[in-house]
Amino acid sequence: MLRRYWFRGTVLAIGGMLLAGCGSVSSRHDPLETAGSASLRGTGTDVPAEKAAQAHAHYAAAVIHEMDGETEAALQEYYQAAAGDPGNEWVVLEVSGRFLQNKQPDKALELLTRAAAQPKASGAVFARLGVVYAQLGKYDQASNADRAAIKKSPESLTGYQNLFLNLLQNKQQAESLKVLDEAARQPDADAEFLVTLSELYASFVLQVPAEKEKVYAKARAVLNRAQKLSPTDARLRLRLAEGFILVGDTDKAAEVYLELLKKLPDAPFIRERVHARLADIYLRSSEHKRAVEQLEAILRDDPTNPQAYYYLGYLAFNDKKTAEAADYFSKALLLNPEFQEAYFDLALAQIGLNRTSDALATLEKARARFPEGPMSFVLEFYTGLAYSRQKAYPQALRHFNEAEIIAQASASNHLDQNLYFQLGAAAERTGDFAQAEKYFQKCLEKSPDFAEAQNYLGYMWAEHGMKLEEARGLIEKAVKAEPNNGAYLDSLGWVLFKLDRPKEALGYILKAIELSKKEEEDATLYEHLGDVYAALKEPGKAREAWTKSLSLEPNEAVRKKLGPGETKSPKNEVENKSE
Repeated sequence: MLRRYWFRGTVLAIGGMLLAGCGSVSSRHDPLETAGSASLRGTGTDVPAEKAAQAHAHYAAAVIHEMDGETEAALQEYYQAAAGDPGNEWVVLEVSGRFLQNKQPDKALELLTRAAAQPKASGAVFARLGVVYAQLGKYDQASNADRAAIKKSPESLTGYQNLFLNLLQNKQQAESLKVLDEAARQPDADAEFLVTLSELYASFVLQVPAEKEKVYAKARAVLNRAQKLSPTDARLRLRLAEGFILVGDTDKAAEVYLELLKKLPDAPFIRERVHARLADIYLRSSEHKRAVEQLEAILRDDPTNPQAYYYLGYLAFNDKKTAEAADYFSKALLLNPEFQEAYFDLALAQIGLNRTSDALATLEKARARFPEGPMSFVLEFYTGLAYSRQKAYPQALRHFNEAEIIAQASASNHLDQNLYFQLGAAAERTGDFAQAEKYFQKCLEKSPDFAEAQNYLGYMWAEHGMKLEEARGLIEKAVKAEPNNGAYLDSLGWVLFKLDRPKEALGYILKAIELSKKEEEDATLYEHLGDVYAALKEPGKAREAWTKSLSLEPNEAVRKKLGPGETKSPKNEVENKSE
């Protein structure tokens, strides 16, 4: 209580000094006036010293009531202060704002009307008057006040902005755009005026999207003017860059951001935001190297930023640096265990590295932390992928089926060709060829040109002597799409062999083998080659091909083709190839 009364005495003392020193409104210099811009001071009338003193006293009393939490009493005193000195525009604007905040626009209107009647009332008073009229639903009076504000202060955007919003709200879209164009013609507009104007153009596009291209061109023009003025305020430059992004000029945005970075040595939080914006620009434009530079800069300022590690992982994964990607995703999760997407991206990277046990462990952590939610489909689908890579096909099929159920329940776009391809492949590996066929057909309904599905289904039919002509048609489509795909060429050769056309089959299989030598030789290709040579009555070449197949992978069926007494494969275990 003592501190409050001490402060009360101080306020009264200030009031006494104001009383002692005041003359006419136009000549006095006191804290109440100098708190506002000089352009807001009323100079059109002289208020007698006694009235000016009373106005100051009311203002001081209002401050005391406000400190005591007596809002209504404070508002009454503020009202008396502004009403007693209508030429003091700073007080009128400040007090009218308080009445607007307290939902008393009629009181604000009364004060502003008196201030606007002063001979030299400024554009700021008329602009505020326009706001009050608009709140009261008096749109014609609001427009008149806004136009008066523009006439009196054409260098201030407030009048244009109020009039624009008033017209737009009343569905006068063409007229509202003309107001912005009028503002854009102001020759001496400063950078803040221009940047804010560009934001108003953008808000117009939200209401009238059909005008997007034309209006964004206008916005770009005023942003270019603002950039040429080289504003020094960091926040204004941020708005300038974000304005360029909004209107689709990311090159200009990057230019502003890069220039801003040179001038922000002691502003780490703003610098981090700028690096993040630049990284986003470069990610969207697929400039991976430059995106990495910005993300690494973020980590230099903030080594514990999980988002930066995550996006570095994303970029590494897309650049086929899978081990680096897994390391970055792991760091992101270490810093933020609630980073849900990072679990799934880490698991996918681990699957790509054949670390399927690690992938399953990562997915189990995600399952425990996020048992339900929008990522449930991804959880089941990736688990299926991990089991497929382990050749644990029954488990893979179970998780793919669960993913399908989740997608059906949510009516999501996850019911796509990729899901049905994996379901088909897992069903085929478990020996359920009829179900596999249904899944592959669904896959091709979703994506008729999906070459991998065309090849897989065609090869499955050929392998089991089913629908051979239809199988050939599917595989030929796949080969046409990817003529240098060795697996597809082998499939075409194999279906021709099954159609008793070994001579035609030979060329495709030889080409498939030639292509495989550049990557990793496949035992199945040599087995097929041996079968084709055997059908062509060339037993020596057939035996040579089968022997090569066994040297790559043990297979009891191939060994039987060679007959008894042949040299055993260098591998000890025998397993049937499932390709």
